[in-house]
Amino acid sequence: QVQLVESGGQLVQAGGSLRLSCAASGRTFSTYAMGWFRQAPGKEREFVGCFIWNTANTFYSDSVKGRFTVSRDNAKNTVYLQMNSLKPEDTAVYYCADKVASYYKGPYSNPQTYDYWGQGTQVTVSS
Repeated sequence: QVQLVESGGQLVQAGGSLRLSCAASGRTFSTYAMGWFRQAPGKEREFVGCFIWNTANTFYSDSVKGRFTVSRDNAKNTVYLQMNSLKPEDTAVYYCADKVASYYKGPYSNPQTYDYWGQGTQVTVSS
């Protein structure tokens, strides 16, 4: 079992920055990839970015590429989502997710690829 706890969400003005954290506990040694998703009211959960554990590769959605960065701190078992140049359309609940299965389950952009989820943290960007 893996437990994930997100933090760092808050109200911020457009153009500002935020850093979200996702602290993992439990069987963290089995992590294969960590993903960030977001969900706005009335919309489906949307892929934001992910970090592949053994290669340190990152992938991003087109909507955040160049503005958001996913990184990790191994010592703290924590993954971060640095968000710069925030826009009102970035307003959503942000979730981190953990893929522990080493076999292919689908693209990293698919929520069903991931095995564990955090409870989410609200990010609101005002115009």
